[in-house]
Amino acid sequence: MALDERARHQLFLRLEEVLGSRPAETLMEMMPPVGWADVATKRDLDLGFEALEHKLLAAFRGEMLTAITAQTNVASAQTRTLVLANLGAVLSTAALVVAAAKLT
Repeated sequence: MALDERARHQLFLRLEEVLGSRPAETLMEMMPPVGWADVATKRDLDLGFEALEHKLLAAFRGEMLTAITAQTNVASAQTRTLVLANLGAVLSTAALVVAAAKLT
């Protein structure tokens, strides 16, 4: 027989007759609100925590990948700037050397 609210209420009324109002309320509060098949088991909790752990790790990996990509882009831009600045300095020095050679 499936436990429904009507059956629970009838049980409460009978308990109230036998035990009294306060003990009947206490006993009913100790019972699960639904059938025992709906109560989570340790295995259910373990599976839930494993799923949560996988989601958190995936989110962390995504954040780390985004941060690394951003830093790589910054480093790439800095490297490009440094190479172009050095190239400009080398070309300027070469031009000065050529100009000095023509003067002598």
